[in-house]
Amino acid sequence: MITYDHIGKNKRASVFIIFLFLLVIIALGWVFSRAYNNPAILIGAVAFSSLSALISYYFSDKITLAISGAKEINLKSHPELYNIIQNLTIAGGLPMPKVYIIEDTAMNAFATGRNPKNAVICYTTGILQRLNKKEIEGVTAHELSHVGNYDIRYMAIVTVLVGTVTLIADWFLRASLFGGKSDRENNNQWMMLIGFALAILSPIIATLLQLAVSRKREFLADASGALLTRYPEGLASALEKISGDREPLEAANKATAHMYFANPLKNRHDGVGWFAGLFNTHPPAQERIKRLREMNM
Repeated sequence: MITYDHIGKNKRASVFIIFLFLLVIIALGWVFSRAYNNPAILIGAVAFSSLSALISYYFSDKITLAISGAKEINLKSHPELYNIIQNLTIAGGLPMPKVYIIEDTAMNAFATGRNPKNAVICYTTGILQRLNKKEIEGVTAHELSHVGNYDIRYMAIVTVLVGTVTLIADWFLRASLFGGKSDRENNNQWMMLIGFALAILSPIIATLLQLAVSRKREFLADASGALLTRYPEGLASALEKISGDREPLEAANKATAHMYFANPLKNRHDGVGWFAGLFNTHPPAQERIKRLREMNM
């Protein structure tokens, strides 16, 4: 069940996360502009980050689909899948999303778009071929919950902005190691050291924030999806099959992995210490299955 409280929180979180990432990038630009006594560095960082924020808001879904090699399908080519999606959108009070397919035998799916009116759900051919109808309904309800809760906007924005922070930090890191020397006579050595530390830490912190929030949203989408179908076992069974499939999804990468129904890279070691868990794109599958099977419908 999609609640207005969750929708409101995610809309506010989207605004906050853009503001937070802009602050990080501006801080990097300011420190390095002081270290090199060059105000143009700050202006460039602000301009680049602002452009990235606009692109992430309006075009992140198209970027994600292009990276994934997804192709749009229609009712005529996949009538059974369309019927499943239409029935669930009616039950959830959501508009019909566009539907895309990735030609890959790995089992996975994701949703993207900046709002429910512009939403997209994408499936791999593997998930459609190897799951039964109830399991596909469970996966679809999970992805529609991401749509209704506005997770899709948040996750798409974060994907682009984390990449932007990483790119700018890498530029500054290379500049501090191989570029021109800072003005030592104006005591800018400390600024250079601070900038060097920020360039190393900011992409790590940004990625950890991205992954921590993503894991929380997966639990919420599981619960909302199960309430939408009134059959938690369908989603739990799909999770069992998908988590047991060790084939990585070739179209996925580290930047987009957190958007998928389950970790598409298949290189996670669930439950191997708290430190390893920090870098997981998804909660442990067994924990998600356990929570679903404890739900009373």
